[in-house]
Amino acid sequence: MGTFLICSKRGQASLLASLLVSVGFAQSPAPTASTEDVNQYYEFSPDSLAKVGVPKGTINGPFKLPSQAYPGTLHDYWIYVPAQYDKAKQAALMVFQDGQAFMNPEGDIRATDVLDNLIVRREIPVMIAVFINPGRTPEQPMATLSSWGDQTSNRPTEYNTLDDKYARVVVDELLPVIYSQYNVSRDPAMHGIGGSSSGAIAAFTVAWQRPDAFRKVLSNVGSFTNIRGGDAYADIVRKAKKKPLRIFMVDGRNDNRQRRDGAYDPRWDWFLQNLRLQKALEEKGYDLNYSWGMQRHGQKMLRTVMPEIMRWLWRDHAVSGDSNDATERSFAGEP
Repeated sequence: MGTFLICSKRGQASLLASLLVSVGFAQSPAPTASTEDVNQYYEFSPDSLAKVGVPKGTINGPFKLPSQAYPGTLHDYWIYVPAQYDKAKQAALMVFQDGQAFMNPEGDIRATDVLDNLIVRREIPVMIAVFINPGRTPEQPMATLSSWGDQTSNRPTEYNTLDDKYARVVVDELLPVIYSQYNVSRDPAMHGIGGSSSGAIAAFTVAWQRPDAFRKVLSNVGSFTNIRGGDAYADIVRKAKKKPLRIFMVDGRNDNRQRRDGAYDPRWDWFLQNLRLQKALEEKGYDLNYSWGMQRHGQKMLRTVMPEIMRWLWRDHAVSGDSNDATERSFAGEP
């Protein structure tokens, strides 16, 4: 049975005003993300900065790697050799996509400073690091800090495609060169690979396609979105047999939540798709860690968390419990 509302003209006017206000709120656009600087609190971890007295590794390069997987292209790369490297002992290996950004001494990551600081204290193993840029033709310019090559190189195809071609670049073309020059372990558990954005999904794809070569993955603001079908990874992970991978994911709640034209499409929501992949990996029981912050699409969070990522990924490196082992109880590289 219906309910009748009887009120005065004054009451009717008040009710009408209330209804108009309610309708106005209902038709208002969804609130947008805060315009404040969501990256303002990401300060450098002490272990992301060079320290007086810590031996510094050397960076050699750039070198050029011709590619058979992508005929006619080459990859620019640099090799970091820690001060503690001993050619008589096998070293671990870490490969970073978009190498020019990860090794930038004035950038947000400063990977070589992180490596210097953690290696000397034996918090990660002595490791060779390779900083590799996306492929380009000889006529195309090298990637730079302001242009990572999306418009001038093979980066979109190599990094965002889910096939095994880029894995062939790293595993079949790059690794043999590194093996020929340095005493690097062949154990895939001693090989890590990482990147940001499209470089992150590229790193994941290499390990996914070739767990016989790489088993540790660093993913920052990974482009697990519908650039070239990358949003399929959550479903792929759920359907596939579990692989022996260890993964650390980083992303921010303000990472590309809508398309460039302003429309919302969940397949283009970077943070949502990273969450989907995290859930899928957890459901399958992967060795997974993650850190969700506030950052926009970029690398500001790595200022803070990069050292901890490396410690976690490499937490199982060899340790001696012998109390008489003087070498184990000294800084790496000391007699």
